[in-house]
Amino acid sequence: MKVLVAVKRVVDYNVKIRVKTDGTDVETTGVKMSMNPFDEIAVEEAVRLKESGAAEEIVAVSLGVSQAQETIRTALAMGADRGIHVETDAVLEPLAVAKLLKALVEKENPDLVVMGKQAIDDDSNQTGQMLAALLGWPQGTFASKLELVDGKANVTREIDGGLETVGLNVPCVVSTDLRLNEPRYASLPNIMKAKKKPIDKLTTDELGVDVAPRLEVLGVEEPAGREAGVIVADVAELVNKLKNEAKVI
Repeated sequence: MKVLVAVKRVVDYNVKIRVKTDGTDVETTGVKMSMNPFDEIAVEEAVRLKESGAAEEIVAVSLGVSQAQETIRTALAMGADRGIHVETDAVLEPLAVAKLLKALVEKENPDLVVMGKQAIDDDSNQTGQMLAALLGWPQGTFASKLELVDGKANVTREIDGGLETVGLNVPCVVSTDLRLNEPRYASLPNIMKAKKKPIDKLTTDELGVDVAPRLEVLGVEEPAGREAGVIVADVAELVNKLKNEAKVI
């Protein structure tokens, strides 16, 4: 079984986000970048499948600027076998990402595509679903458990009412949630080995995909600051403020 894992380069989750002065986007110049945390979980799950003997090859894919190779190297250090980098300076929306991944799936013919349920920069939670629709494959989203049994993928997914387990025919698309696993840290020997693993480079033109934006960002702004709290003398004053000032009762 071949597993294709999509990984995205995003602003590190520990970094405090700052909006650009012109209000067009968030500031990324000189900001620490890393692999999207949900995609780390996807890579870890693919590596565990290989360690259990269920998978034979793991291909890590990233789309975007040249620095995205660093994200691929991280996936290789975690245990992926090779990488594919689709280099572009264009701003990639979820539909464009899904189309590029579809082209790569048709090129690589994997049995399973695993990715994070969402990226922490745009929080769209769309790419996995769009990819499954474009491919006509079954999908398991918000996966908290993944088992491959008798040629099928049993995915336990988190829903509003608790947990739901679905049986998917392979090939399929699975998007990972936080409780699926705990990603490993790449050891120094594996980081050194990752430098020798191959990364194929492609362009959007070579894949024949139009990545032109369909959406227009009108503006980006920080949330309004919270007002300081006040101390009330008694319950009567509290009720009065909630009723007449906050107007919540």
